[in-house]
Amino acid sequence: MSKRQAEHHIEVDLDLGEMDLTAAESRATYDEIKAYVLEKFGLKVSSLYISQVKRKCGLEVGENYNLPKSEGQRVPQCPPEKEKAIMEALRPFQMR
Repeated sequence: MSKRQAEHHIEVDLDLGEMDLTAAESRATYDEIKAYVLEKFGLKVSSLYISQVKRKCGLEVGENYNLPKSEGQRVPQCPPEKEKAIMEALRPFQMR
């Protein structure tokens, strides 16, 4: 390659605010998901239910979610109507 004087050149300005979201930026907090489900569907959901649905979708969840506090203790399962609402709430946050 040689260095030559170019008669023409192109200037390009990039606005990084318009770039695609990174995986970290697209994650919603549990509180944001709870608020969305309450506003959109009128249902209150727990962090436990959100973590169960996220696991079903193959999404990363916190280490201590969905674990019984002691052996033999029953962990409540997310009801189907709440599971559906949580699944729908994950879409706007690009988590599904």
